[in-house]
Amino acid sequence: MLYAFYEYFDINLFQYISVRAGFGFFIAFLLSLILLPKYMVWAISKKTHQPINKYVPNHANKANTPTMGGAVFVIATVISILLTSNLENHYVVAGLITLIGFALIGFQDDLGKVLKADNLAGLSAKGKLLLQGVIGAIVVMYLVIVADFPTTIYIPFLKEPLFDGGIYFAIPFWVFVFLSMTNAVNLTDGLDGLATVPSIISLATLGVIVYLVGHAIFSGYLLLPNIKGVGEVAILAASLSGALLGFLWFNCYPAEIFMGDTGSLAVGGVISYMAILGKSEVLLILIGLIFIIETLSVILQVGSYKLRNKRVFLMAPIHHHFEMKKWAENKIIIRFWMIAFLSNLAALITLKIR
Repeated sequence: MLYAFYEYFDINLFQYISVRAGFGFFIAFLLSLILLPKYMVWAISKKTHQPINKYVPNHANKANTPTMGGAVFVIATVISILLTSNLENHYVVAGLITLIGFALIGFQDDLGKVLKADNLAGLSAKGKLLLQGVIGAIVVMYLVIVADFPTTIYIPFLKEPLFDGGIYFAIPFWVFVFLSMTNAVNLTDGLDGLATVPSIISLATLGVIVYLVGHAIFSGYLLLPNIKGVGEVAILAASLSGALLGFLWFNCYPAEIFMGDTGSLAVGGVISYMAILGKSEVLLILIGLIFIIETLSVILQVGSYKLRNKRVFLMAPIHHHFEMKKWAENKIIIRFWMIAFLSNLAALITLKIR
């Protein structure tokens, strides 16, 4: 709608992505603040509580906390995008497919858990992975075939692409990025606000990168690839960040609501998508460092137990390890937030070193 004001009524203020991103942030933030309390009242009345995994440290006090809050902030984000973005932009369309597609997979998983009151009763691991792969493949094929997105692969510190992967490398690689990050965010979502703030920070970093890549002057100055049209997706990053900040109001310790897989898969999907658009797939290791650490802790734990019959950590993912060491929950959360902030600051610094 705001873009239409520029296009049809010649209100120049709304031609600027930065202005519409600001509006998108606050619209999504306010919608989350308004809609979440109403959802929580309904969720409590319908007993849509978070089933607690019996294998994690004792979180019995969280057993009656409503879940699937991710559905609310996803809806808030979609409304914000519809009001502020240029919907004729192919990258915005693919972004909406990503957000909604991964949210629907998470919603189906959450619904199975809630209806059966069992944390392990949702989608099977293989079924969830297959659906994630399908959505990821749809998005990347849309990018390559419809949006004519370049298949070049970049790494930090080099101003030229490492190589052109072509569709036979780029598409499987990008699907792998989707699968990795969506599940990494999902694994991190185990304590109050633990995944929320690193997600906001990552989205902010990626929003800046995508805006720069889409800007002819800034990308030239920083020796970044210039891809026309991708800057519009910075509005998606800003809108989802705003919605997550509104969600954090209720999700911070002690949490009144959880995002569930509905939220974590949607957020992980958008982070992956933004990294692909910004040619920052490798830099995502720094941008999503907390998510990577959580995932590696699970891989190391499982691998070590199968190979040596010994555990590396007291419990995985690693935030449970620190719980077992009797760290206070809010101390674990805030320290992980600090690591996320520092790693994203380092990621932004690399943009200037080429």
